[in-house]
Amino acid sequence: MAAVGAFTSMDQAEDLKAFERRLVEYISVIGPSSNKWRVVLLITCVVTAWMAWIWALDQRTSQVSFFYSLYNHKLFTMSLTTLITLFLFGAHKRIMVQSIILSRSKQVLQDFNMSCDERGRIILKPRPVQQMDSYHRLYNGHG
Repeated sequence: MAAVGAFTSMDQAEDLKAFERRLVEYISVIGPSSNKWRVVLLITCVVTAWMAWIWALDQRTSQVSFFYSLYNHKLFTMSLTTLITLFLFGAHKRIMVQSIILSRSKQVLQDFNMSCDERGRIILKPRPVQQMDSYHRLYNGHG
């Protein structure tokens, strides 16, 4: 009779499939949100760079004070403020959240001789031969 609380291989396989389904679901949900933040940050960076170029080429910039120059170039000031605010509120982390979750999942699965692909599908790796040989030698009295 099996020990209380022991898993059968079917229970373990079902748990692994459930984990894989949840990981794939979560990665697929995060993708569109991550892409939205990528577009927002890209547009803000491009507008800020373009306005900075216009601000730097303005002849009056070198003749007036820094703050008055920023006041004259309101679009540059607004786009720079928006860019700084996006970074302060973690827009760059929202872009990278998918790869962060995947890398952490791979790190955890590595302990169980598994990995996952960029969609969250679990990859079973073959058992390492060296560890199994030393295991058998140790527990069969050959070591």
